[in-house]
Amino acid sequence: MDHPKPKHKGYYLLPNMMTMASLLTGFLGILWSIDGRFEMAAVAIIVSCVFDGLDGKLARLTNSASDFGVQLDSLVDLVAFGVGPAVMIYMWNTFEFGRLGIMASFLVMACGALRLARFNIQTGKISKKFFIGLPIPAAACTLATFVLFSSYIPEAIHDWVPRITLGLAFLVSILMVSNVRYASFKDAEVIRAHRFSATVTALLVFVLVASEPKLLSFVFFICYIISGLIYSYFILPLRGKSFLRESSQKIS
Repeated sequence: MDHPKPKHKGYYLLPNMMTMASLLTGFLGILWSIDGRFEMAAVAIIVSCVFDGLDGKLARLTNSASDFGVQLDSLVDLVAFGVGPAVMIYMWNTFEFGRLGIMASFLVMACGALRLARFNIQTGKISKKFFIGLPIPAAACTLATFVLFSSYIPEAIHDWVPRITLGLAFLVSILMVSNVRYASFKDAEVIRAHRFSATVTALLVFVLVASEPKLLSFVFFICYIISGLIYSYFILPLRGKSFLRESSQKIS
């Protein structure tokens, strides 16, 4: 891929530093999972996701995107959002299911690797408006926020938490390698056309989540997962039917 060169060579360091910060927090999350500090591990995954978003923004702002950075970012994502969540959910709950728990945790990591590989070869070939399959950071954050959300689950049904964790692991794994379309929030034209509305919406979402982060962060990612399913299986088919109807009317 051809990338415009930055005005200063030092700009290449900025996005790579963010990528390394993402790797560091992902590594710390793995260590905290092994130590049994699962909430800290969950927070580490979320912080790693923030750094992962910043490295791409910095690369675009400074015109310092490179093939090296793209490959490095994918390797770091596999560690932070593949290995990290897989170790976390296994040490937290899925170990109770024996081999099934091992396979569920492994599936998160394996499907994450497949998702990253497919994303790399599709870059520049598909619309930037949507991701094909659930992005691996979103899958990792769904599992991480569920760890934080579990403190809100009533004691009466707390015994179901391991089963829910197992089911959630299978769900995000399947969605990562599916053809479900998820909004990428990278459509610059829409943002430019509705700058004020986009700013207000982002501010409201931030304030809402910040008011009850453990509760609403998980709700936010579940809504994101559901939004992709609704768009792919309900909205897109309706648009396809309306397009075919308009085409047939023009022909007649």
